[in-house]
Amino acid sequence: MTTATLQTPSSRTYPSLRAAWIPLAALCLAFFVEMVDNTLLSIALPTIGRDLGGGTTALQWVTGAYSLTFGGLLLTAGSMADRLGRRRVLLVGLAAFGAVSLCVVLVTTAGELIALRAVLGIAAAAMAPITNSLVFRLFDDAALRMRAMTVMIVVGMSGFVLGPLLGGTALAHVGWEWLLLVNAPIALIACIGVRLGVPADRPEDLTKDALDIPGAALSVSAIGLACYSLTSGVEHGWLSAPTLASIAGAVVAAIAFIRHERRSAAPMLDLRLFSNGTVRGAALAQIGTSIAMASVMFGLILHFQYAYGWSPVRAGLANLPIIVTMLAATPLSEWLARRFGHRIACLVGAACLAGSLAGLAWGVDHGYAAIAVCMVFMTVGLRTVMTICAVALVDAMPGNRTSIAAALNDTAQEVGSSVGTAVVGTLIAALVTTQLPAGTWSGDLVASFFHGERITYALLAVVVGVIAAGGALSLTDSHSVEEHPVEETV
Repeated sequence: MTTATLQTPSSRTYPSLRAAWIPLAALCLAFFVEMVDNTLLSIALPTIGRDLGGGTTALQWVTGAYSLTFGGLLLTAGSMADRLGRRRVLLVGLAAFGAVSLCVVLVTTAGELIALRAVLGIAAAAMAPITNSLVFRLFDDAALRMRAMTVMIVVGMSGFVLGPLLGGTALAHVGWEWLLLVNAPIALIACIGVRLGVPADRPEDLTKDALDIPGAALSVSAIGLACYSLTSGVEHGWLSAPTLASIAGAVVAAIAFIRHERRSAAPMLDLRLFSNGTVRGAALAQIGTSIAMASVMFGLILHFQYAYGWSPVRAGLANLPIIVTMLAATPLSEWLARRFGHRIACLVGAACLAGSLAGLAWGVDHGYAAIAVCMVFMTVGLRTVMTICAVALVDAMPGNRTSIAAALNDTAQEVGSSVGTAVVGTLIAALVTTQLPAGTWSGDLVASFFHGERITYALLAVVVGVIAAGGALSLTDSHSVEEHPVEETV
């Protein structure tokens, strides 16, 4: 038996996954921690609400603030990496992620926690698209690249769905603050692995285009104000000055972003990319899937712990159907793509998403078994649409734009997560209560909560179905199930 040796950072590529285990493990760890942080605190929301006195909308922003800054800055981070060096930006992002996580010990109010989560999202944005693009640099062989990317996707999605389970288990033994403190040692280990195993960027591989800072600021402003307008509508009234001002600000920021990107010599997001139907459709479908996933996970965490009175551990275990199906559905997703092509397979996935949300509208007051069945069908849809759209998006981009493709894919997912969380939090606050009471709920409050969920999931079934199916119709009949960038033609 031979023993694989670690190549030095000056080496360009590795001959096998085994030889690249240190940098690959480090990149997977970085991707895992940034994805798990999307959902890790969701299981602790009731505990955080009691400890910090936060209502429904505050808890919504504890989750949404991370997704907002994460999604809003992914493209900017990808642009920075292409200019300053991918490994350098990733190392800075990991260091900032670990350091900011330690600041949770200073948090005493819900507002402070929301601010900390927003800063964590900024640090995570410097990691997500870069971890994916760096995998391609570890190998020359296309098959090895695809195997490594498959490992990354499985690890990342596992982190997203394992967050509540890991968080619930931890809460049985430690305070919720430890859910963030653990980021520091993980980030340190990932930093060491990246520094030792990932080769430094060559100057000729970087671009000297200017960073689009105004574009980044306008995109975050548009998404943030749009989400805040939902919160403000519940708190201040839909015709109040703060609500109308936030809506107007979101519209103005969105229009300014589009005008700026069209005129900029080095735009953060080249809007001409969306003239390609595959790029446009894949991004749109990813938004739909993320709205579904974020809204269901946020809503069901409250459902299990408040309406059912379950412990965090039991509520985390209740997500097992999602976790198991996410891993088990890969062969089915690939078979659908190979057999029917991207368009039809993605339409099947969109139907699963819309059907599962409609099922939840009926199942929330029919016991856990009904909810679990809906979870399985939803996850089949998620796995199918997410995988196919990620592959289609990279296939549609030039070979030297894989980082932007990865960033665009992640941005679409995070925008969907922000919208999904905001919509569910807003509807529950409007239909049920803005201040979730601690302890055992009364029968009337539980009934009111179930009623609010039925309306929420029925509405989301229509919205997600239209968005995901609309995106799917723009895809091609490609039967590819591997991400393999094409060469740019000039």
